[in-house]
Formats: sequence, structure tokens, C-alpha cells
Amino acid sequence: MLSGNYLILKKNLESVIDPKRIITNPLQLLAYGTDASFYRLIPKIVVQVHNEEEAIEVIRQCHQLNIAITYRAAGTSLSGQAISDSVLMVATHKWRKYSIMEDGMRIRLQPGIVGSRANIFLTPYRRKIGPDPASINAAMIGGIASNNASGMCCGTAQNSYQTIADIRIVLYDGTILDTANKESKKLFKEKHPEIIQEIEQIRDEIKANEQLSERIKSKYKIKNTTGYSINSFVDFEDPFEIIKHLMIGAEGTLAFISDITYHTVEDYKYKACTLTVFDTVETACQAVPLLRESPVAAVELLDRASIRSVENDPEAPGYFKALPETACMLLIDCQANSQKELTDKQDAVRQAIVAIPTLRPYEFTSDPKEYNFNWKARKGLLSSVGGLRRTGTTCLIEDVAFPISSLAKACVAIQELFKKYEYKDAVLFGHSLEGNLHLNFSQDFSDPEEVQRYADMMDELAYIVVDQFDGSLKAEHGTGRNMAPFVEKEWGETAYRLMIRIKNTFDPKNLINPGVIINDDPKAHLKDLKPLPPAHEIVDKCMECGFCEPNCVAEGLTLSPRQRIVIAREIS
Repeated sequence: MLSGNYLILKKNLESVIDPKRIITNPLQLLAYGTDASFYRLIPKIVVQVHNEEEAIEVIRQCHQLNIAITYRAAGTSLSGQAISDSVLMVATHKWRKYSIMEDGMRIRLQPGIVGSRANIFLTPYRRKIGPDPASINAAMIGGIASNNASGMCCGTAQNSYQTIADIRIVLYDGTILDTANKESKKLFKEKHPEIIQEIEQIRDEIKANEQLSERIKSKYKIKNTTGYSINSFVDFEDPFEIIKHLMIGAEGTLAFISDITYHTVEDYKYKACTLTVFDTVETACQAVPLLRESPVAAVELLDRASIRSVENDPEAPGYFKALPETACMLLIDCQANSQKELTDKQDAVRQAIVAIPTLRPYEFTSDPKEYNFNWKARKGLLSSVGGLRRTGTTCLIEDVAFPISSLAKACVAIQELFKKYEYKDAVLFGHSLEGNLHLNFSQDFSDPEEVQRYADMMDELAYIVVDQFDGSLKAEHGTGRNMAPFVEKEWGETAYRLMIRIKNTFDPKNLINPGVIINDDPKAHLKDLKPLPPAHEIVDKCMECGFCEPNCVAEGLTLSPRQRIVIAREIS
């Protein structure tokens, strides 16, 4: 039952938004209380906004009434960025407008467009958006930009930070800033001179601190989404360019993204890939620096446990099951605009790693069935591993990055970590060209001893990543709730204090997605854990990622498949 300011908010919003889209029904609130992460918060109100005017009103009212608000698109967030125990503002339906500019060289997108749909729009122009996360068939543009999601082929050169052209945002008080519009920037300067001044002040402080500046540059040579994109203060001088790039990876904690314009990238006509098998992960990692200097589009690492999770697929090659326990695989992809160019690139790749022994001969394939299986095996690892976990456990995925020179030793250290804490089903895979590893394992959160095991493992993981190898605790999935307590550990006090200033500048009351990125609770990552009790053999394997929702004809009309599963588990 709503009371106090929440009741006032509901009544105020009903005068401008269809009451049917202001959700307070307990069952529906519970259904919206989950995303793809292992956290759950039940909102008090869910508001489905259909346009910018409605979004402005919700944001403005929440600010005036001191009510926390979280912005959400698809809810495929893996680190708990898309949930709230206050107001959840959902911008999906009706947020699917787009415009293609300069013959496909740029595309303007609203936040409710699924990433793969944006690429379909660009197909006639042989272009695509830069970010290519494995979740691109479900993740929406709002989340892709807010998490600075990258993926297999985009690396650090074609992520949202590097390919953003312009952005339109709504601030805490309803103020709009459209960086593509000179008049909008002029009005913003007049209305919020304090924001411009603080951005310029932080910029000048960072550039005057040579040690910090060099530290920031070094940190972004590999994938890094831990904390705010403070590399913007080093990369740019103009405060609007800094603001534009700060919004990328801010996880909806600074402003609401109303639309974003991307510089697009080339979508090559010809593609081929191969699976190269090595005797150990160390041998595979020896090949990575050589491949990085060769004409590859992507190099994906899969350890033996990853391969085991897909070896029973009807399309899987028979040799998968015969591989030794120490084996490691690299999925290598080449792309070109002519068949000759593609062949030349394949030859260059072979030559680059000719001195590295492989367990099996390898051949590149462009056969659609083989090519698609190879990539399905890699992109589907999250769900395939999640589907194998013991009933009642949660599928977790951590996301770290290391300097390429340390990748082999880091892989071994993480495998030893899993052995120490007896995570026997843990798998290791990721984007090896960027030193980016995903750690996928199952966890029982119903037992306090198991929660403590997870806490101890996370503390040691932070030590390995930060202290031992100077890597990134979050490479591309965003800081979220599970790494917020570790941001200061990775960045140090000086940089972290600047991040707090950034948060305070754009969110003076700390009402926008609180607890995400900036969180002073050292145990925040161990709270609000999502229960996954046994419910039915059909649904017990679901990890509530939401990948099904874009394909469901009922989504938006009634409960989606993910939401029905949430309810079924609650009933059980």
C-alpha cells in the first residue's frame, strides 16, 4: 500500500500518464523486481513512459519529492543496474524511433531499440553499430550505451565511448541537453553553469596531476568499465564532449538517455572463423599477442569447461568430447570485403601463429552452418553454462580484464582460485585480444556459509585482478552493485573522490539509481541477493536473463516469460 510521497507521486503522475501504465499491483511489481543479475529489489512503483515528455515529468516529480528512481530498458544487465526498491521508470515500448544519416555513416536511436535491430536498419548500407555484445539480440540501446557494452569484435576501438556522435539526456530536474543542438547547449550553460564549472574544474585538476593522468590513460589501454568514464577528462577539452562521454558507462546514475547518435562502422561482406585447440591455456595465451598483430576481427578464448558445456550440442564436432582436461580453444574470426582479401587474412593469421603448436589441424570456414555453430557455442555460453547448474543455485558471471602480457598467468591464477574455493563448475572464456575474461559459475545464496564462501572468493579475486596484475574488475558489464564496493580499491582514493564529485554534480540528492557505481557499503555486493527456489523442471534452469523477451508476442500485453518465471518461483 502506497503512502507518503509515493502516494503523492502516483496521484500527480496520473494527471499526465495513463494510470494503466503506473503500476502498483504487487504481482507486477514483483515481476519487475529482477534483471539478468543475481540481485532482486521490488519497486514500489513502475512507470512505463512512452515519450520524453512523460519521462521528464516522472524524473522532475521524483526529484521534487525526494524519491529515488532507476531507468530501465531491456533489463539484461548482469550487475544489478536495472532494479530498484523505489521507482522503476521503464522506457521500452514506443521508444523505438530511429533515423539514419549521412548514407548510414551515423544513426540516431532511441533507448528501446534492440541492438540487433539497429544493425538490421543499417544492413542496406553495409554498416553496423560498433558495440557487439553477446546479448545484442536482447539488449537495448539504452543499456548498451549506459554500460559501455562492447563484445567480440568491437574491442576498445568501437565501443559506445569511441563511436558516440551525440547524445540527448534528461537531468534530475527535467533539463534537457542535446549535444547535437547549439541552442540546447547554450540554454544548458545558462541554466546549469555550476555543472559546466565543476566539469571544467575536474578536467583541470586531472590534467594538472600528471601521475593521475598517466594512470587513467594506462587503465583504458584494456577494457575497463569500473567506475565512471574519467578518461573523458583526459581525452577531451570541451565540457560538452566530456559530459557526452561521461554518460557512456554511467549505468543510468547521472541522467536519462533520451536518444543517442552513433558513428557506425563497416560491416564486412565476407567472414570466416576457425577453432584452434591448444594443449593448455598458457599455450593459447602465447598466441594472443601474435594474433593481435594479425588481421583478425575477433579472438575468443574458451577453456575446457566452456567446451564441455556445449559438447553435447547436436551440431558440436565429435572431437570436443575427446579433448584433454587441460585443453583450451581460441575462436578466431576474419572479415573482409572480398574473397581474396579474406583468404589473404587467413594466411596471415596462420603465419602469425605458425610457431605455436596446436593439438589439431585447423581450417577456416565460411560455411553458414559451421560458422554459426562456432559463434553460437561462444555467444551462448552464458545460457548453456547456466542451464547446467544445480537447481536452486544462481548463475553468476564476473567480468575482468588484464594486460595482454599477464593474460596467461592471470588465467592460471583464476583457475587456481576456483579450485581453492571449490567452484567445480566454473568456466573461463572471453575476448582475449583485450585481455577480457568472463568467469561463469553457480552459487547457492540460500546458505549463509555459501554466501561467505562467495564473499571470500570475491575478496581474493579483487586482490588477483588489482594487486597482482593491475587489471580491471569490470571490463564491459558495468560496475553495478556487485563491484561498487571495490571501485576505490581499483582506482585509489584520489580518482574515487573525483567520481563521487561527478555523481554529486549530476545527482545532488543521490536519487538516480543509488547504490550503483558509488556505494560506501563494503558489503553491498552481498545484499539483496535473488532467491531461485525450485519451482518446475521447465523453469528451474532459467537464469532470468530476459533474452526471451524480444521474441515473445505477449511481452507488453501481459507478463513476459521471464516475469512469469519470477512469479512461479515466488509461489513455490
